[in-house]
Formats: sequence, C-alpha cells, structure tokens
Amino acid sequence: MKIAFLGLGNMGEAMATNLLNAGHELTVYNRTASKAAPLEKLGATVAATPAQAVQDAAIAFSMVTDDAALQALCTGPYGFLPALAQGAIHASCSTVAPDTNRRLAEEHARHGSHLVATPVFGKPEAAAAAKLWLVMAGDEGAKQTLRPVLEVLGQGSAQDFGPDPGAANVIKLCGNFMLGAAIQAMAEAFTLAQKSGLERQQVYEFFTTTLFNLPVYKSYGKLVAERHYQPVGAAPAIIRKDLRLVLDEARTHVVPMPFANIIFDQLSATVAKKEDVDWAGFAERVAENAGL
Repeated sequence: MKIAFLGLGNMGEAMATNLLNAGHELTVYNRTASKAAPLEKLGATVAATPAQAVQDAAIAFSMVTDDAALQALCTGPYGFLPALAQGAIHASCSTVAPDTNRRLAEEHARHGSHLVATPVFGKPEAAAAAKLWLVMAGDEGAKQTLRPVLEVLGQGSAQDFGPDPGAANVIKLCGNFMLGAAIQAMAEAFTLAQKSGLERQQVYEFFTTTLFNLPVYKSYGKLVAERHYQPVGAAPAIIRKDLRLVLDEARTHVVPMPFANIIFDQLSATVAKKEDVDWAGFAERVAENAGL
C-alpha cells in the first residue's frame, strides 16, 4: 500500500520505519529535511512539501508536536489536505485537543477524504519495537481499512472508540493524566520512604513485584526510584502541553481535576529550569521540596 508519513520525530521515525519494514511503499516529509535521511536510506521517498508527500497515497499518517503544527501541516501553505486523493485516509496520531481533530475531520469530509484519530501510547523504544498501544475513532469504513496497517505498529488490535474523532483524543489525554498521576504518587511515596530511612530502590522493587506489578509502574518507577531521568522519552514541555489540553477539556466539561493542576505545575517548574530530562523528571520536585 502507498503510505505517506509526515512528522519524523523520535516517535514518527520509529513508526515510519516499521511501515517500511512491513513492505509498504512510503513517502515521508519532515519540516527539518535532514531527519528524513535515515528513512531515505531504508528506501523511503522524501517529499519537499506535505502536499507532495501525499500524492496518490491511500493513507497519510501525521505525528507532530501540537495543534498548531497539525493544522499547518493539513491546511497551511503546501498543506496536504487539498492534495489527498478522494477516499484517502488521514491517520492523525498527534496528541491534540479533541476539537482540533473534529474540525479537521469536517474539512476532510468536505474534501472527500477521511480523518481517523489514532493517538498512541508508548515511548520511542516501544514504537521502535512495534509495541505501541493504539486507539482510534472516526468513520467506520476508514477504520476498517486502516486497522490492518495499524497492526504493524502496536501490540494487539487498536481499540475503537466510535465515530467521533475527538473521542480517541479524550482517551489519549486521560491516559497521559493517569501516567502523570502515577509518577507523582510514586515520587511522594518513594520520598516518604527515603526520609523514613528506607532505600528507594528496595521500595520500588517491592511494589513493582507485588501490588503494582505493571509496565507503567516498572518503567517510570525505575526513573523515580533512581532519580535519574534519562534517556528522554518525551520532553517535559511536550507533556506540559498535553496537561494543558487536559485542563482545557476539564474546564469545558466542568470537571474539577486538582491532581491535573498539580502535575501541570510540576511540569511547569521543570520546563522553567530548562532541564534536559524525561518528562517524568518532574518527580524530582517532590524530592527537592522534601529537602533531599
């Protein structure tokens, strides 16, 4: 199948590589063209513009930083939406506001193409190993066409959240909030244990082999226990943007989310300090505030 992939950050490059390895004919675009070089060596065609990238593509994936970048990619100068073939599918993987994908889906419908929101969960190493968790929402026929392609990117079948494209992004925002809440909880628990005379590492090992024997607690808990937040999976500024979207959605629907405000403030402090750490590094604020 002829596929376009637009946005080649750490996640996008890994996902695009897996599509190539699955035998798809791939054209790629990235605003910083040099990032496309590794994929070009693997056999991908590099396009000069988003519109050029989607020529004759049945599916166009996008994985960019934020709502403004996605909007520009679709409808800005040389944007790809007008160049999509009739019936083509835009798999919108970026973490954006639910209403952003809803608006873009309406523009796709007017053009004769489809947008399926397909946000993903997982770090770049999970993307490279094709072990992402995927969710999807949008037009039923487009989802059925897209589903077998998504299977080469993740573990298990993509979970379908219905026809509203915004629904998949609500799930993505809820998931990122829950990850942040788990990191904050572990930071507080491990810090309390340490100040009570216990070893953080031992506490981490106990909980992640008993009550909290789960991937999230094991992976992020290791960073929190060791207070070493490398390698950088996602930058604090990117997840701070996600928490802002969570709070925007909460305000829209009148949902008090005090924990989300705490995580947002912790990430804001990390961003203000200009620390080159994984976003879980906001856990360090808890240790610092406890005098460690």
